[in-house]
Amino acid sequence: MYIYYLMKYTTLILSLLISLILLNACTSTKFAQKTFAAAKLNAPYDVVIVPGLPYDDSNSLNIILSARMLWSKKLYDEGTTKNIIYSGAAVSTPYLEGIAMKTIADEMGIPNEHTFAETKAEHSTENVWYSYLLAKKLGFTKIALATDPFQTKMLKRFLLKRLNGMPALPIIFLDLDPTNNRNLTIPKINPSEAFVKDFIPLNKREGFFKRYAGTRGKHIDFTKTDY
Repeated sequence: MYIYYLMKYTTLILSLLISLILLNACTSTKFAQKTFAAAKLNAPYDVVIVPGLPYDDSNSLNIILSARMLWSKKLYDEGTTKNIIYSGAAVSTPYLEGIAMKTIADEMGIPNEHTFAETKAEHSTENVWYSYLLAKKLGFTKIALATDPFQTKMLKRFLLKRLNGMPALPIIFLDLDPTNNRNLTIPKINPSEAFVKDFIPLNKREGFFKRYAGTRGKHIDFTKTDY
């Protein structure tokens, strides 16, 4: 009898979890499509900001990193943006994320004069803010965020509060090239330019609460407007 009820409620819990996952995926897709459509009306943009993810040269596949790279190339190829800023310091691995991603973008065929690396940011809010300052320094005025739907949602309030509602072009996963989308592969690169000697991961330098404050933009000095 105990086993029967255990199996019954385990099945129920699994069904609920699967339903929640499917509902979230559906909601994220609708959110991404609606947000993208609104931002696309003002295209082309001078530049889009692509927040970084840890780069690992061990050939391990990072699906979200691959998706962000493929999406940024699609936005460039279709003329939605003229330039791209890849943002990220060395946070979890000894590679500057911005430089590693720019190198990947160059290998993917995006002209290197249209790709830029921002290497100060250690949190998503910093990705957007420091890239915004860099974009201004480079003379760009029409700026948008280009990342996955989850991060777009997480940054929505920050975009409204600090950047006058900067437009966002979240990834529409169904729109990625089907050939690439099967494996979400990105080209192998020589990451030596991005390598940081004597690297210490962020979680060894900062405690949980300090890192959490960083994700909320608490480490940013908003009085400084120069990159």
